[in-house]
Amino acid sequence: MTLRPAWSEVFAPERLSTVRALPLPEPLTRQWAFGSSAGAGVRVAVVDSGIDADHPMVGGVQGWAAFRADEATPSGVVCHEMEHADLVGHGTACAGVIRSIAPDCDLLSVRVLGERLSGRGAVFAAGLRWALDSGAHVVNCSLSTNRTNYADLFHDIADAAAHAGVVVVCAVNNVEGTSLPATFASVISVAAHEGRDPMRWDANPKPPVDFGAPGIEVEVAWRGGGTIVTTGNSFAAPHIAGHVARLLAEHPGLMPYEVKTILRACADNVH
Repeated sequence: MTLRPAWSEVFAPERLSTVRALPLPEPLTRQWAFGSSAGAGVRVAVVDSGIDADHPMVGGVQGWAAFRADEATPSGVVCHEMEHADLVGHGTACAGVIRSIAPDCDLLSVRVLGERLSGRGAVFAAGLRWALDSGAHVVNCSLSTNRTNYADLFHDIADAAAHAGVVVVCAVNNVEGTSLPATFASVISVAAHEGRDPMRWDANPKPPVDFGAPGIEVEVAWRGGGTIVTTGNSFAAPHIAGHVARLLAEHPGLMPYEVKTILRACADNVH
């Protein structure tokens, strides 16, 4: 039996409850929401370990920024806006998921994690700020921090994104505990559910986690051009990010709270 990541248990078929449909004057359908959209014109920043642009499941990257800690600089962080490798494979996995759902979107690789899939909060924050400043419409964060001393910093960044109309999609931690910025109301938080259909997602009737999407024993792209089968909330988030890209391509100018509302109305467990 696969060990389920934290928060994913609410999306288990035997526990998932029905979510009340929004009382809209006309049915809000997926056809209206997405049409035939493939995400064209939408910039999706993947804040992670980098992206392998040559991976066949990624199909190219349209923007780059790599961040690392450097105590010799005033900010303690340096940025290199140039092509870079994925140091782990994690960012490539997320990019591949997004590309599979929104194949015409533009991907931005924002590397903030090192070879051990770890990084500093200040580096993470700098990468998020760069994503906002670069014109990203969607930001995928399949990472988080459990350090509460960064709460104010990430809260300010999350609010800045929401006010600017940038949709931030965050995977919640795989283990219970503090998960920032995933549990802020201004972002879309995602955990794994058991299905493997990339076109299906569930709404959580009891947030802070908003949605469940495929992330349990899913096959994803990985470093070196291959794939792995893995489990984690990290791989659920880019499914939602891909759908957000499709939605924004079909309906440009939607605000993040409108995006969350539409995703909820179109969830598979809403009746």
